[in-house]
Amino acid sequence: MHKKFRKQLLINLKYNKVSSIGIGSMIVFIAMILVAGIAAAVLIQTSSQLEAQAIKSGRDTKNEVSSDIDVLKVTGQYGTREINGVNYSRFHNMTIMVTPRGASIINLNNCVVQISDGTDLLMLSYNNTFATTPTSNGVFSTAAVFNLNASEFGIIAVEDHDGSISASAPSINHGDKALITVNLSACYNGLAARTDIKGMVVPEHGSPGIFLFRTPTITTRTIVTFL
Repeated sequence: MHKKFRKQLLINLKYNKVSSIGIGSMIVFIAMILVAGIAAAVLIQTSSQLEAQAIKSGRDTKNEVSSDIDVLKVTGQYGTREINGVNYSRFHNMTIMVTPRGASIINLNNCVVQISDGTDLLMLSYNNTFATTPTSNGVFSTAAVFNLNASEFGIIAVEDHDGSISASAPSINHGDKALITVNLSACYNGLAARTDIKGMVVPEHGSPGIFLFRTPTITTRTIVTFL
């Protein structure tokens, strides 16, 4: 009887040991599954973030490459104007003809015009002063678009076959041409003779249109093409 009891006790101990090992293995297995699940979730989240960042970078790069603007011509109007009780015989108004480069679409409402005479750097933004076409007497007779201060520019649509240029959303696309108008009297009391001007039309994305010119020494003409 004593031997039989001892034998049974050994059998019980053996099976208990096996059961303990099985439970421990199960705990380790479950822990591995949990760790693997967490790691997979982290990888999925990271890959989603990288994909979103890659799409954004690609879109930004495309905009930077395609959204360029060209300055085709810069023209000034010469005359005598009274400013603060003083008469100045200078260039008092200016237009900058711009067009998009390639097939890009540029909203001039988001553009900034920089002008420097070597002393003062001015930053001009669109102020919703707009004309669909110049008046019959010419560009510089379209007086409303030159009624501006030193931080504003206006717009005159020149070529706009698809009607994309409007007062609220002056967007130029392939084939469009627009005139950016500047009141030089407000900016510099007019531009005197032999003044060096550097400027840029800077779009929201892409390369700016750059213009450089020197006003003529003597002129007998009212309208002068600077560039």
